[in-house]
Amino acid sequence: MEWHQIQYFQTVAATEHITKAAEILSISQPAVSRAISKLEEELGVKLFDRNGRNITLNQFGKRFLYRVERAIREMELGKQEIQDLIHPEHGTISLAFLHSLGISFIPEILSLFLRQFPKVKFNLSEAGAGQLYEQLLSGETDIALVSHVEDYKEFFRETLWEEELFLAVSVHHPLAETEEVNLLTVKNEPFIAFKNGAGLRSITDQLCKRAGFSPLIAFEGEEIGTVAGLVEANLGVSIIPNSKLLDRNKIKLLRVKKPVCRRQICLTWIQGKYLSPVTKKFIDFVRNLSADLHG
Repeated sequence: MEWHQIQYFQTVAATEHITKAAEILSISQPAVSRAISKLEEELGVKLFDRNGRNITLNQFGKRFLYRVERAIREMELGKQEIQDLIHPEHGTISLAFLHSLGISFIPEILSLFLRQFPKVKFNLSEAGAGQLYEQLLSGETDIALVSHVEDYKEFFRETLWEEELFLAVSVHHPLAETEEVNLLTVKNEPFIAFKNGAGLRSITDQLCKRAGFSPLIAFEGEEIGTVAGLVEANLGVSIIPNSKLLDRNKIKLLRVKKPVCRRQICLTWIQGKYLSPVTKKFIDFVRNLSADLHG
């Protein structure tokens, strides 16, 4: 079985037409037909059902195509790995991150990194923690910046820094005159929460449980800007990090004395996953920069 037979088969399977496949491959129609016939002879089974000039991939062909496409993907990955080794400062980095990090940290770190490696490209995605883990598992992204919510054995996780979380209230809320509170103080207050799947939602639920109550969820939002806007309108309180999006003329952040309200920001990827040299460079860059900023 020769590699060109595999390529010809994939093209014929995609088009289900010998002439069209020959045009795409820029070879003669008889050459395509001979390659397919030789492949079928070697496999000992017909891969296509033929009806005059029309051909249709049959059950054997479909099963073989599945394996062929996997093999081709592996070959492409192998070629990419070699290219990455040859050009360790080129390539594309697939990076996913929490919404809250897209406000300042991600733009800052990308700008600094691209000054050193201007030929690098990024595929960016921002989502809640649950979605970020799904993107890592599916291979949609290579590395992610997430909040440490729970342990997954599939992932390698490196904590970059911890940040304080605050109780956010409207400036018109009675607690706005104070500077710090116990979380139990707001057990009967309506909460503006992040939607399920968001790291901050899980953290909020955990902190309230530690304080001895379940939050009364009034509204849910996906991003800090939305949650903050609802808090500003005095529709409830929330637990959020300090952010440049917050309008300090409309919102007050209170330090929580009990329980300690903090979250970890972690750099995460799949255990044992191949990471290109440029991705590894970026990981080291993020590690060093975050140590400078938060160390």
